[in-house]
Amino acid sequence: MKSAIPEPMIQTYSPNRYLCQKTSEKPELDGRLDKPFWEQAPWSEDFVDIEGEMKPLPHKQTRVKMLWDDEYFYFGAELIEDEIWATLTERDSVIFHDNDFEIFIDPDGDTHHYYEFEINALNTVWDLLLIKPYRDGGPSVNGWDISGMKTAVHIDGELNAPDQMQKNHKWTVEVAMPWKILKECARDGRPPKSGEFWRVNFSRVQWQVEVKNGQYVKKINPETAKPYPEDNWVWSPQGVINMHYPELWGYVFFTDTKNQPLPMIPEDEEKKWQLRKIYYWERNYYAEHDTFTTDISKELQQQLPVDWEIETTSRTFIASVKSTDGQKRIYIREDGKVWEESTK
Repeated sequence: MKSAIPEPMIQTYSPNRYLCQKTSEKPELDGRLDKPFWEQAPWSEDFVDIEGEMKPLPHKQTRVKMLWDDEYFYFGAELIEDEIWATLTERDSVIFHDNDFEIFIDPDGDTHHYYEFEINALNTVWDLLLIKPYRDGGPSVNGWDISGMKTAVHIDGELNAPDQMQKNHKWTVEVAMPWKILKECARDGRPPKSGEFWRVNFSRVQWQVEVKNGQYVKKINPETAKPYPEDNWVWSPQGVINMHYPELWGYVFFTDTKNQPLPMIPEDEEKKWQLRKIYYWERNYYAEHDTFTTDISKELQQQLPVDWEIETTSRTFIASVKSTDGQKRIYIREDGKVWEESTK
């Protein structure tokens, strides 16, 4: 039986947006973001708590930059930090057991077949492919690698040296991911074109630490005898403590045109969000009744386009709405996958 899932506490659908400029420069990755290569890229918004406005703003700043060329998708991240530490050195370790920086990429925005990347201050990485979100029964492919990826970390301070904490300012990250790998899950199996967008989000995992015997160690909650839960700070808020809700990731628009204004989120993306509300409703109805239903609540129906439709069996459902231009229908099914079909 499918279990219930939390519905994100999102008042309006407004994921963050970023205009990613195409570059003709080829950087030497050293983890530093103060080189000319990055001057052409704007900073993102500062990260917020993963739950968004429900929680206070993070007490340490995090922000990112992005660029692209014909070979790579480039990321630069700045994490302000006075406690710089890391322990994991083996690739594909569970990096979020350390403080880390994470990248999530869904190339075609269908919420299936997407990428997760994590890196710590030792430049140790974990990259994996998600077939579906965990909520939908999707396995992760831990043995999948971003072959040809380049990464670098720069420490502005001293790593794993609490006695030198006064020297610590931040750690910065550079990542270059090759399109030849990222295109595997992209629309038409290709890199993006100027004017297109991919769904992307970023997360910073931050643990509470203290100094014992000259080392940073996680603070233990005396009530549970376990470390206090980590903070999750993100670029585009999720409204729920779970990064694996790709429908809430930000929009990265690719451009090869200078001085282009930041595009608005297409109207069809709002329609997909309305379909997603049906998905949340159906998933949680199923968890309680062991069947799907066409009897959607009146409250939800008032939020949906007038042309919405749904077909159900006891174990499946497909809901749809007409695209803004009327040339397609947009669909969602019981495992959360979204797709479009021409009506011509």
